[in-house]
Amino acid sequence: MAKRERVNETVVTEFILVGFKTLPEFQNLLFIMFLAIYMVTIAGNILITVVVLADCHLHRPMYYFLGNLSVLETCYTSTILPRILASFITDYHGISFSGCFLQFYFFAFLAGAESYLLSAMSYDRYLAICKPLHYVTLMSRSLCVQLSLASWIIGIVASAFTTFFTSQLKFCGPNEIDHFFCDYTPLLMLSCSDTQQTEMLMSVLGSICTMPPLLLTLASYVSIICTILKIPSNSGRSKAFSTCSSHLIVVTIFYGTLIIVYILPKPNALKNLTKVFSVFYTILTPMINPFIYSLRNREFKEALTKAIGKLVSLRITQGVQPQ
Repeated sequence: MAKRERVNETVVTEFILVGFKTLPEFQNLLFIMFLAIYMVTIAGNILITVVVLADCHLHRPMYYFLGNLSVLETCYTSTILPRILASFITDYHGISFSGCFLQFYFFAFLAGAESYLLSAMSYDRYLAICKPLHYVTLMSRSLCVQLSLASWIIGIVASAFTTFFTSQLKFCGPNEIDHFFCDYTPLLMLSCSDTQQTEMLMSVLGSICTMPPLLLTLASYVSIICTILKIPSNSGRSKAFSTCSSHLIVVTIFYGTLIIVYILPKPNALKNLTKVFSVFYTILTPMINPFIYSLRNREFKEALTKAIGKLVSLRITQGVQPQ
């Protein structure tokens, strides 16, 4: 009886993702742009993963975390972009109730995992620059595996709780989500039940997934900058800073846009910019990561050049073989 009452209370069976439907004149342009972004993101992150696995010189903690980040970014962008591209082709913006919460689960899981993984990478850079003599001992292979697993597990557990409690809310209509993916803020705004406890839980879990890794990242970079400033030679300072500048750029973009979207108060005039800022940490950051880490890293460029050279040589060798 209670189950039947619960079913009757939940009127909404699907949601409409408004997304970029409000810009009908730019649909073709947006489709081409997002398709290009998706292809570059997938190709770039897969390339990083393959090169890191193939080159034994890159089997070090820094590149181990980078490979993990590339896998995560591939999954992250695949959670959101294919749905957006499909809506451009079919002009259908609906998503089922279960599909919406499934997308929200994977988004929350991967975002939380990325937050902790970035902090693990900052800790790795802290040990490499501030404690170089003990780096090999402190950043062991087992510690790398433990930090990576902890990042994934925290994201999985936190997002499971968040998704479960949000899905228990009543949705009686309207069902239009003014966003391009199922995020928790627009979902709570559509609920016709009391969301106070759910919002409190979301705040606690959100803080657990963002504040500890953010504080660890900030502490690591404060120590890194202080250590770099003590290096007497300009070339030494430049070399030390170049080893962590790529990661610092990624961290700034990721956390900066998250803070703007979820923490800072938004006047009515700026609410429409939420979607714009959301594009940065959900779509653009996974795309620019391969460029930032590969183009600014001499070792990775050398490994990539070597891998391409081997592939070309193999093709040439196969081409000259007698039929």
